[in-house]
Amino acid sequence: MMSTTPANPQRPPLKNDRYLRALSKQPVDATPVWMMRQAGRYLPEYKATRAEAGDFMSLCKNAELACEVTLQPLRRFELDAAILFSDILTIPDAMGLGLYFETGEGPRFRNPITCRADVEKIGIPDPEGELQYVMNAVRTIRRELKGEVPLIGFSGSPWTLATYMVEGGTSKAFTKIKKMAFADPQALHLLLDKLADSVISYLNAQIAAGAQSVMIFDTWGGVLSPRDYQEFSLQYMAKIVDGLTREADGRRVPVTLFTKNGGQWLESIADTGCDAVGLDWTTNLDEARARIGDRVALQGNMDPSMLYASPERIREEVATILQRYGNGSGHVFNLGHGIHLDVPPENAGVFVKAVHELSRQYHQE
Repeated sequence: MMSTTPANPQRPPLKNDRYLRALSKQPVDATPVWMMRQAGRYLPEYKATRAEAGDFMSLCKNAELACEVTLQPLRRFELDAAILFSDILTIPDAMGLGLYFETGEGPRFRNPITCRADVEKIGIPDPEGELQYVMNAVRTIRRELKGEVPLIGFSGSPWTLATYMVEGGTSKAFTKIKKMAFADPQALHLLLDKLADSVISYLNAQIAAGAQSVMIFDTWGGVLSPRDYQEFSLQYMAKIVDGLTREADGRRVPVTLFTKNGGQWLESIADTGCDAVGLDWTTNLDEARARIGDRVALQGNMDPSMLYASPERIREEVATILQRYGNGSGHVFNLGHGIHLDVPPENAGVFVKAVHELSRQYHQE
């Protein structure tokens, strides 16, 4: 599918713009598909490149290698978008918290946020300073994509970034961040405000470097009560949406918000002014479309664990989700969260192929 939008003379026109068209609810010939964490540990070629880099952050900070792993899944599968290979914790790391990765334990911080004084000390990172390696990766990937598919940039939400910064890493009970929320809410709001400003600057720099769409991952918004979600997560995502560059290279730059376990708040998320709302697998797509699908596009929402199933079962699930959405554009097919590291790559291939094959009937004029 060719784009009719004039291109930047230094950048080739998009050969496949299904993904951007679907986010704008424009007609498409088939439902576009990409996968969260599509460049990652389920691919043997990714493991080889990471071994070459030495460790995860070294891979993120090497523009050529980050570009290589971004492109790897596109060589295997007919995906409709590439997503920048990076990590949501780049901003806290640039704030001086000392990010490192413990084998088998995930990300940790040497200098977590413990009190208001810690919050007051941190500044807004310069996206072309401390975070220039991310922008270098965006520029390199955009160049090497040669207009094949759009490039997605991303960030964690302020609430999700704050949970890691205050907890010192991953958490199951979120006691430290909730203690700050309820015992010293002013300190947490100061942190969230700094993070929102940082995300605006960071994503706008990604857009300037070549990202054609951006996504905000609110991984831990679903651990909050409805009232606290509005106060500590959603209002800051709304601030980000308001501050983003929304046009580049002569076309709209769509923004997608994704709150895991956020199905009960779809209307409020859509009210932020975002272009699309991401769904996990706990919300039925037909119900979500009935609630908000006339206002925004929807992204999702197959359970990633379905990729362990037989090819027949995967195709059946794809067919069911497509049927739930129904006719017309405005759906970007994705998993409801990131692909699991031990999924057979050939099963991911079955998934992608099934989306394109089975969706065409829903896009006939």
